[in-house]
Amino acid sequence: MRGRYLEDFAVGDRIATAEAVVTEDMIVEFAGVYDPQPFHVDPAAARHSIYGGLIASGFQTLALGFRLVWDTGLFDGTSMGSPGFDELRWLKPVRPGDTLRVEGEVKEARPSNSKPDRGLVRIAFRYLNQTGEPVLTFTSMHLIKRQPQ
Repeated sequence: MRGRYLEDFAVGDRIATAEAVVTEDMIVEFAGVYDPQPFHVDPAAARHSIYGGLIASGFQTLALGFRLVWDTGLFDGTSMGSPGFDELRWLKPVRPGDTLRVEGEVKEARPSNSKPDRGLVRIAFRYLNQTGEPVLTFTSMHLIKRQPQ
């Protein structure tokens, strides 16, 4: 699927991704490089933490979900990056064996006031586990190419 241009987005549009299973090996490997807190890298230490077991880094969860969104093809060839996101919340720990999916809703889609080749799309994302519980939420801003004239 080719990415969507700014004109292809409308407020209220919904996005849904495939699922991904989070494994203990994934958690430990990511955390060992990027977030080596004991409850991310050491199952024995994690059992004695406030989480009662190993949990994924929130940054890993964020990145994994973005990969799921990317794999939809939504931004393929039309993304110009992102100026940031708002209201990031880690709501529930992600544990080995959890299955994650992402849902999004377009909140805004507007042309740039200063650059005619692009616009801004704001999407509210919810990352859900296998029981449908939200584990992470945020609103992202995406710079998206406009249709070629």
